[in-house]
Amino acid sequence: MRFDFDDVDGLRVARSGAGPRTIIAVHGITASLMAWGTVARHLPAGWTLVAMDLRGRGHSASLPGPYGLPRHAEDVLRVAEHVGAGPDAVLTGHSMGAYVAALAAAQRDFARVVLVDGGIPLPPLPEGVDADAAMEAALGPALARLRQTYPSAEAYVEFFKAHPAFTGYWSDDVEAYVRYDLTGPEGALRSRAAGEAVLQDGRWLTTEPERIGAALEAIKAPLHLLRAPRGLLNQDVGMLPDELTAPWTARLPGLQDEVVPGCNHYTIMFDDRCVSAVVDRLTSPA
Repeated sequence: MRFDFDDVDGLRVARSGAGPRTIIAVHGITASLMAWGTVARHLPAGWTLVAMDLRGRGHSASLPGPYGLPRHAEDVLRVAEHVGAGPDAVLTGHSMGAYVAALAAAQRDFARVVLVDGGIPLPPLPEGVDADAAMEAALGPALARLRQTYPSAEAYVEFFKAHPAFTGYWSDDVEAYVRYDLTGPEGALRSRAAGEAVLQDGRWLTTEPERIGAALEAIKAPLHLLRAPRGLLNQDVGMLPDELTAPWTARLPGLQDEVVPGCNHYTIMFDDRCVSAVVDRLTSPA
């Protein structure tokens, strides 16, 4: 897999492939454009994947707030325009990126929208539950790593290898994703993801389910949801269990809902077998 990098108003943008059909890809809340490396490697001829580091992440970390998913959707649409993505382009997002993709797709035409383990409104927080506390409980190690420094790149890699979602699974693509995220001096390396960006986006995600639902209903393109049956920490219940998605498949008759067997929230983006299913849904005729 090889990415060619570009800059769009301070956003780091990467392209892979040289085909006439374009996929615009959006990563998750603490991730980077390198989350799409395995997808890029599996793309068939005739396709180009365009991914970006959202503001506050990766090499776009220095871009200022305010953050929030509508701001990211604006950035996604700006990148789509910059690369000349027409109405035949496909839009996809993973995790938080799926919610961003839904907001963007409600504003312009795409040939297809593929939501990867995200994009369905989360249940409202119980009364008295703080949004930051709920996000802390849900994301666990993903937030913990933002507060730590690491003596070496190898120590950061080892931190990821111990993550429950990656235990027993590793690849060159995962390692490239991990190493891309590092910044700072040797002895005090840290994640590029800005903590405030993650917090603002998490608050928006957990407090604006109505806006996400309205965006899903406004999308005119064919809509495909791919779910991982296992969760962020490789637990038995995925991020989007049946009881959460069922009301939305009933509410949106055009929504195709599919579980990709044997994947968790992360390996759906990195395991070759899981990614093959993702790529097929991105590139096959609707």
